[in-house]
Amino acid sequence: MAAPGHAESSGVQFALEHDLGAGFVPAGSFSARLKSSAHGSQTLTKLRFTRNDLTDDEKDAFKKLLNEDGFYSIRLLSNVLDPARKGYVVSSIKARCIPRESLDEHITIHMDGVNILAVNYGSVGGCQYPRPVKMPSKWVFNSYTVLKTSEQAPRTPSFVDQSMEAENGLGEVVKPPEKSFWAKYWMYIIPLGLIVMNAVTAAANMPEEQAGGQGQPGAQRAPNAAPRRR
Repeated sequence: MAAPGHAESSGVQFALEHDLGAGFVPAGSFSARLKSSAHGSQTLTKLRFTRNDLTDDEKDAFKKLLNEDGFYSIRLLSNVLDPARKGYVVSSIKARCIPRESLDEHITIHMDGVNILAVNYGSVGGCQYPRPVKMPSKWVFNSYTVLKTSEQAPRTPSFVDQSMEAENGLGEVVKPPEKSFWAKYWMYIIPLGLIVMNAVTAAANMPEEQAGGQGQPGAQRAPNAAPRRR
């Protein structure tokens, strides 16, 4: 196991433990390269994982978890260079989610330097519900592992970062797509269109109103009263 402070990359190993109902025991090991930067930080690269073969007792314990729909748990040291700390990160999943033809598992490790922040343990392809009891045809683990570091967290580049990348030839600044005329000015076009439509409608109605006004007498005369007889 590599010690902190090595200037160049060196090998490091750390164990994976699992719990089948009787406590955590070794279940496999990870190996990686420990890379030190000029600023003194350390990161892991080239992660590899080797699973231990299940013993007969472990197979029986796993079958019990399947029949009882229990949880299968794993854990990793929180610091891969200092096992004396005895700090762990734990992840669990329903055991019935794992079996396919073999025991398919997906392990994602989130790290900050040499510290493991979290571990996500799941099955390949998700877990259906209700969970039927299915025994694998092969009692071997088919493992898929992913290592994610804090440097891989998504970050929105600033204008200065983009300019420096363009000048140094390290990256290409992608300009946002140009907006269409409608997308830019729709908030002005719609009110203006409504005003024009109202004006046209009003202008079209004016001759009808004037014609109707001319056909009517300006003042109506009272009907002549009938002559009175004396």
